[in-house]
Amino acid sequence: MSLKTKAFLFQLISFAVFFIPFRFLFDYYTTLERFWPPFFAFMVTLILAPKFQVAKTKDGEQLFMKWIFLKGVRSI
Repeated sequence: MSLKTKAFLFQLISFAVFFIPFRFLFDYYTTLERFWPPFFAFMVTLILAPKFQVAKTKDGEQLFMKWIFLKGVRSI
């Protein structure tokens, strides 16, 4: 499996881990209707979920992660 595929899967899984609970929390605890609960869950998830990216370095391609709860960029 290529690093770009791994980055995509990590991004998708991390987004789902944050989005699904927030979607149900906004739906259950607010009076928002129609498309607003998923919209606000999407916005919160964009901020809170970690970001994964593949970059070319002098050692070859590497997978990096950035998250607001961790300082700096981490190599995976």
